[in-house]
Amino acid sequence: MRLDSLGRILFILYCIEAGAILLLLPWGEGWERLILHIPGPDLQRYLLLPVVRGLVSGFGVLHLVWAAHDLDLMAQSKRARKST
Repeated sequence: MRLDSLGRILFILYCIEAGAILLLLPWGEGWERLILHIPGPDLQRYLLLPVVRGLVSGFGVLHLVWAAHDLDLMAQSKRARKST
């Protein structure tokens, strides 16, 4: 396995993990506990808004799409190498 393939696989795994966490965490109990440790009640109220939670989840979806895109590119390059 080449080093660039290993780097690509690690990046895809990162995107999947970060995407899943960012997608699900804002809607669970852990989010509220995490936010309560942030100083400043105004910032806490802002981070508990549904629109902010949605933005964080959207960023998670972006990571998952990026991982799917890189997986597709990796599969295409593997198919191209096999056909030549």
